[in-house]
Amino acid sequence: MSLSEEIKKEALELGFDLVGITDASPIEARQVELLRGWLEAGYAGRMSYMQRNFEKRICPANLLEGARSVICLGLNYKPPVTHKRTDVTTPIGRIAGYAQYENYHTFISRHAHKLVEFVKSLVTGDIGFRVCVDSPPVAERALAQRAHLGFIGRNHTLINPEFGPQIFLGEIIIDVELQADEAGNGNCASCNKCVQACPTGALRTDGQFDARRCISYLTIEHKGEMPADLAVRIGDRLFGCDECILACPYQERAPAWSNNNFRFYEDRAELSLTEVLNLDEESFDAKFADSVIKRPGLETLKRNARICLANTA
Repeated sequence: MSLSEEIKKEALELGFDLVGITDASPIEARQVELLRGWLEAGYAGRMSYMQRNFEKRICPANLLEGARSVICLGLNYKPPVTHKRTDVTTPIGRIAGYAQYENYHTFISRHAHKLVEFVKSLVTGDIGFRVCVDSPPVAERALAQRAHLGFIGRNHTLINPEFGPQIFLGEIIIDVELQADEAGNGNCASCNKCVQACPTGALRTDGQFDARRCISYLTIEHKGEMPADLAVRIGDRLFGCDECILACPYQERAPAWSNNNFRFYEDRAELSLTEVLNLDEESFDAKFADSVIKRPGLETLKRNARICLANTA
């Protein structure tokens, strides 16, 4: 068994659903131009961090001196089928599927470091590495596609033919030469269901993605008042949105989450809007200590709750 094969076997045993390997060269020129054009068009909205470190974002070797390979990891997060709450006497707000779990950044980082320790046990001498889970500037979908984890779909997520579009991604940039996989292939063909399902038109008919209109962006990244014409389309979505994912045919036939070590909170699919509005900072921090729901902060979450209440009145 080659070193690459041993690493992949260990990654699966650690609980990852997908693992692939690519080299540390820059992403394809077409993807670089797409990213640059997306930023120049202003589609990133207030996500100023997307503008920074552009050269690092398009080339993993710029994030680690001597980088030779990138181990791309995928974790299925399709929530299991749960019953709607019937005991709620106050209006509720829906939570996106990925936020119904423990903080994926922590989980993926912890297990990626375990994989690094495994690699260290197989090679001689010191190795350089960097674990990336969202925060470092990495074009993770482009790298994941190149590592054969799937293809980038019309909804701009990575879609794996078996696990669909509900996949958390993480990367290990490493200065060890590993055998790279062939790039993933596949496409959405004539399917347009995600574009039709988007409540705000963030998935444009010209193939572009306007984050400024995306409900996930609006409820998490956007601070302050929300444009009125978009606020009414939020509906009862308190945190994030799954519409373009749920409309995907690959999602329909994908298996549900099965990694019992990755904690799922069934009671986080829906939250009482009244309870959210009554939270103080201390109770908010305690309730969501291990959740990405903490990201926008309490005031933004309360803003979302007021919008949801107005929409469902």
